[in-house]
Amino acid sequence: MFLSRLYSNDYLLMSDNSVASVTLASQQKLTSVGSLCGSVADMASHFSGVLQLTDLDDFIGPSQDCIKPIKVEKKAGRSAAKIQIEDDGSYYQINQDGASQKLEKAKITLNDCLACSGCVTSAETILISQQSHEELYKILKLNKQEEDSSQHKLVVVSLSPQSRASLAAKFNLSITDTAKKLTSFFKQIGVHHVFDTTFARNFSLLESQQEFIKRFKKQKEEKTLPMLASACPGWICYAEKTHGSFIIPYISSVKSPQQVMGSLVKKHFAQEMNLKPNQIYHVTVMPCYDKKLEASRPDFYDSEYETRDVDCVITTGEVLRMLEQEGLSLSDVLPSPLDTLFSSVTEDEPLGHQGGGSGGYLEHIFKHAAQELFGIQVDHIMYKPLKNKDFQEVTLEKDGQVVLQFALAYGFRNIQNLVQKLKRGRCTYHYVEVMACPSGCLNGGGQIKAGGEASKDLLQRVEQLYESVRTEHPENSSQVQQLYEQWLGGNKSTRAEQALHTQYHAVEKINTGLNLKW
Repeated sequence: MFLSRLYSNDYLLMSDNSVASVTLASQQKLTSVGSLCGSVADMASHFSGVLQLTDLDDFIGPSQDCIKPIKVEKKAGRSAAKIQIEDDGSYYQINQDGASQKLEKAKITLNDCLACSGCVTSAETILISQQSHEELYKILKLNKQEEDSSQHKLVVVSLSPQSRASLAAKFNLSITDTAKKLTSFFKQIGVHHVFDTTFARNFSLLESQQEFIKRFKKQKEEKTLPMLASACPGWICYAEKTHGSFIIPYISSVKSPQQVMGSLVKKHFAQEMNLKPNQIYHVTVMPCYDKKLEASRPDFYDSEYETRDVDCVITTGEVLRMLEQEGLSLSDVLPSPLDTLFSSVTEDEPLGHQGGGSGGYLEHIFKHAAQELFGIQVDHIMYKPLKNKDFQEVTLEKDGQVVLQFALAYGFRNIQNLVQKLKRGRCTYHYVEVMACPSGCLNGGGQIKAGGEASKDLLQRVEQLYESVRTEHPENSSQVQQLYEQWLGGNKSTRAEQALHTQYHAVEKINTGLNLKW
């Protein structure tokens, strides 16, 4: 079992008629790798009644240190130095000749966090110190204060459609008005460009379609199905840490829209602007805390220019706090025209995709596969709910035989059941849209929380707003096709593979001394 984000002081877990209580030392919301979304009550419903809990080792108490393992090569014939602790708590290294040297405290970064099977849940600020709206403000302040313009950063914000819908619901605005007002707000505080990750999702959907067709045609030679969606970093962290090399071959290699936008901004856009990648500061606004960790993966780091594809991720709730800090209500911000360079826009109106608030991966791949593999045009998807609304199935029949069987599995209760089916060889699906949060990305942990209304009512309004925009088919976007040629040299080129795909890594477990036996 894998627990990460907990919202209350006590949390009860039940499995096989046994009950255990995990008491947290901090009452604040704690965020870490592979975080689960929603309230404690929601989390309790995520797990099936027959789930066996093992390896619950991701809570570190406040009195314990998170240790970053470093291999020290001991030279032959030399003894190790001594460490002296002073009254003020500082550490000194005492060498053999008696000389002393003050030691710096080690800092745990997000990269270190991703390389560990435990979580520093007692100090959220350590985990996200590099990923907050305060970091954005620092860059904006430096741009204003630095006299040498060569030291200025071009600041780009890429806004997710899920965050936009959450803010629209908060301020009772339309999606178009929200998009225009957010563009205006960010540019007022010093941001240069505001893009829409819906545009980057076009690439993710098209690449996912192609990858599925390849896997389906090779399924008799290689065990590559079901193909599992890869856009949710909470699910990816869980898979890498808990099921490692078993589950990784099934996961799609396509980058999430956030990271596709990162490649687009730091590589193609930087070149177009005659800038180096490290001269651009790229911020994304996301509905999920785990997107901060996704952006911090070593796979998305450019060692040549020492910069990340996404420098900073802020959640929808952090945007709300920024507005409050500025003394503004989004309703009162004057709108400005939408950026059209890397945004899905028509007639100054943002566009979306069909298939639900988590990106529509299942629908786009299903329709494409039906046409490409079986010559069947599917206009409308018919979902069949199974055990709950977050686990639904879609099938395609030809000549009385089921030829395609897709599913969506949202929330860790359904994810656990899916993984168990895979391990027992009983999974009949060809593709599964997997998301860590119940109800998907629109219900992400970084979204604005309900105030004076029920959470389900707020979520329903967010869903309605999200679905109110006009939709586009990624295949029909001339701008996307143009970028495939100009930026990537074709949709099947090596450059396209490098820019739009990634890889995953099984994380070796370490013994923390906190493993609970059930």
